[in-house]
Amino acid sequence: MTSIGHVAPLSMRFDQPLPLRSGASLRDYTLVYETYGTLDADRGNAVLVCHALNASHHVAGTYEGQPKSEGWWDNLVGPGKPLDTDKFFVIGVNNLGSCFGSTGPMHVNPSTGQPYGADFPVVTVEDWVLAQSRLLDALGIEQLAAVIGGSLGGMQALSWTLQFPGRVRHCVAVATAPNLSAQNIAFNEVARRAIVTDPDFHGGHYQAHDAIPKRGLRVARMIGHITYLSDDVMEEKFGRELRAAELGYSTQDIEFQIESYLRYQADKFSEYFDANTYLLITRALDYFDPAGQHGGDLARAMSVATAKFLLVSFSTDWRFSPARSREIVKALLDNRRDVSYAEIDAPHGHDAFLLDDPRYHGVVRAYFDRIAAENEGART
Repeated sequence: MTSIGHVAPLSMRFDQPLPLRSGASLRDYTLVYETYGTLDADRGNAVLVCHALNASHHVAGTYEGQPKSEGWWDNLVGPGKPLDTDKFFVIGVNNLGSCFGSTGPMHVNPSTGQPYGADFPVVTVEDWVLAQSRLLDALGIEQLAAVIGGSLGGMQALSWTLQFPGRVRHCVAVATAPNLSAQNIAFNEVARRAIVTDPDFHGGHYQAHDAIPKRGLRVARMIGHITYLSDDVMEEKFGRELRAAELGYSTQDIEFQIESYLRYQADKFSEYFDANTYLLITRALDYFDPAGQHGGDLARAMSVATAKFLLVSFSTDWRFSPARSREIVKALLDNRRDVSYAEIDAPHGHDAFLLDDPRYHGVVRAYFDRIAAENEGART
């Protein structure tokens, strides 16, 4: 398998206001995206990849002159890979509210001439899907061969089948859930409080104060990162290993290797991620609940979907447990939909959807081979 090679981001500006679920709207906005592979003459081989919390439009390949800029799902997307760009035209879109190019809190609010900051409107999964649909309209793609995503990206993939059922033939939702549990919302709230109570937060307008709430971002990342890993992985990698040979008897310094690892991840994250973006995206996670509009009945919510589905979960993922994927599977079966389900026995926790597990990749490859065969059959 080879890499896609060097890629370059694209952008598209939209002048038509985007109505949001909150009742607010974005007067105009820009979406940053990347594409890989070639769109067939009948435009029937397009696959949309939806990203999770701290990812972006940069799904695969590298940027010229930046050898360490590999896309976040490069092990899955590319020539000869499970999502084969020799067969499919793959699109990655950066969500609104992000800090990776699409219009977000760091951009200028046209109404004030100043950065949006905390004034950027709250966005939802449904808002992102609506914006993505407009990009596909502009690209001349009426129907997707598939939409795929993991975690929060999986929620977007599910939402596509509900908001635009006629525009999606297949949905691949990995390590996701039909809504967040109370425990998950609690983790998100603790992370948000770490950010908003940072003295450098300045009510979300820290750019005007030439400040960055890095301390809050670091703590938020540490909280999140713990939930992405399984206990088995942390025990195997770090256990109770000490940083030094002797105990320092300090409550401030690093004593254990797991502490060192978390601080390293936190420091790295605080250098590239925006605090307001973190608040927005975690709130979008909290709000996603298609069954909530149907009295909590997920089967009723999923009844409008006409796509075929692949659901994948991982045994040690305790943040988006297999039981949550099985809820979706049951709701689809209750509606007699075509659904495949794979539960992978993997030790990696929630992050497994990003890793190169041969069983997981084998399932995804087989499913996209099926889609490619359908496409070929439709052309003959």
